[in-house]
Amino acid sequence: MSEVFLLKRKKLDSLKKMRDSFSGKEEIMECPKCREKMARQVLAMKKFICPECGHYYAVSARERIELICDTDSFREMDAGLKTRNPIKFPGYRKKLELMRNRTGLEDAVVTGIGKIEGEKVAIGVLDSSFLMGSMGTVVGERITRLAETARRKKLPLVIFSASGGARMQEGLFSLMQMAKTAAAVETFKNTGGLFISVLTNPTTGGVSASFASLGDIMIAEPEALICFAGPRVIQQTIGQELPEGFQRAEFLLEHGMLDMVVKRQDMKSILAKIIRIHSGGKSVK
Repeated sequence: MSEVFLLKRKKLDSLKKMRDSFSGKEEIMECPKCREKMARQVLAMKKFICPECGHYYAVSARERIELICDTDSFREMDAGLKTRNPIKFPGYRKKLELMRNRTGLEDAVVTGIGKIEGEKVAIGVLDSSFLMGSMGTVVGERITRLAETARRKKLPLVIFSASGGARMQEGLFSLMQMAKTAAAVETFKNTGGLFISVLTNPTTGGVSASFASLGDIMIAEPEALICFAGPRVIQQTIGQELPEGFQRAEFLLEHGMLDMVVKRQDMKSILAKIIRIHSGGKSVK
């Protein structure tokens, strides 16, 4: 994709936002915690954190990339990959088309090469607005290719997870992605690569049980739900009350499952600092 095209698209997007704002079409978002209402563009300036109660809104993959990567530094990979409904699940094709039209994505992850405070990285971001960020064949393939690219180019690997787990509409093909992505990440790490796994709300199921839990550095956003089976399922199964905050980021940090819990506004600088420490000041530019 040419620089000229990217600039034109960015200008058109900006003009559309301005038009919608003046015509009263600007999206208004309501905080699910305190019910405070705010225009999406204003909320974006606050990194999608409610200024009244501190609630963390879900962030789309492209919004996350804008928050983390340096301006105009991100170049997407494998954008054309699409699933073909491998087990012919009823209604799956229509649901995929609905999600593609609604989100502007081909599937639940965006991957590519970008820079974080000048540090070149291979970065992947799952998007919970696309079938709850579930991992099917396309998500697994893109994560695998991203890890392979990071290994080949000797780049740090950063993945932001936000997922409901394996995608049931792809059956066993979806479950196979757990082993596939885990193997790709381990191969990358065995060659000396740095993998930073960032867990956001929620990171559950097959994603939490595969590549998302294999980071050399494990980071989470505040109050993120991180688990395989949710607390309600566990409570119903064992018939016991669970500790307060069970499976939330702070609980996992306290019990040694995470290295740190990082506020969204600090995430970019923390990632850059970790990458610089690992590279010993010899970054790939």
